Order: sequence, then structure tokens, then C-alpha cells
Amino acid sequence: MSNALPPLHEGHAPITLQQLFREALYAFEEWDAEVTEPIVTFEGRIVPVSVVFEAMRECTDIVPNNIVSAVTERLTKPWAGEGPLDTMTFSTAARVMGVLVRKRLLAVSNGVDVVAVAVKGQATEKSDR
Repeated sequence: MSNALPPLHEGHAPITLQQLFREALYAFEEWDAEVTEPIVTFEGRIVPVSVVFEAMRECTDIVPNNIVSAVTERLTKPWAGEGPLDTMTFSTAARVMGVLVRKRLLAVSNGVDVVAVAVKGQATEKSDR
């Protein structure tokens, strides 16, 4: 599925991929208690947000400040950039968001398992009566 997205050119993402990253970030922000990973569309194709974040892992372009804020507010430790004016690359943002997606999917799948176990336990309890 990653072939469906435009490639980076010497570490630079086309504007369409940068815009898709922003859409994926917004989709992540709205991800509530759904079990499935959020999706975005690109040229009529459905793409999971993790695929978008993965496609940007090697991007050296600087992230706009509004996206930096959206990413850093999810961090448990304060963000300290290494460059002037604490700039963040899409690569850094994509890696952070990729980890957050995996953590959320793990938490959601664990929540589903807990519910399934609780239901199974209730059914067993009723059959024992």
C-alpha cells in the first residue's frame, strides 16, 4: 500500500504528501474509542494513517509550527529541538506519530480483549448457576 503514495525526492516530500500528513494527524486527533485505525484518502484510495506516517519517516522537510504543536502536545516529555528555533522535521514528527498509533492500537486491542474476557466470564458465571 505504501506504493500508492508519492515518493520522497532526496528527502523532500511533495506538497500532496505533506498535506496528507496533516490530514492523517487530524484523523489521529479525532480517533476516539474506535477499534480500527483512522484512515485518509489519497487519489481515491483509502490509506491508514500509519502508512502516511511511515512514508514520511525519511523526510527532511521542516514541519510548520501548527503541526509541531499538534505533535508535541501528545508527548509525555517536553520537546527540545536540536536546531535553531527548535525546528522539527517531518521525519521526527512521523516517527512520533507512528509510535503513538502503535501504542493506541495496542491499547485498543487490549481493551477489546478485556471486554471479551469479561463477557466470557459472565457467560461462564451464568452457566454455572
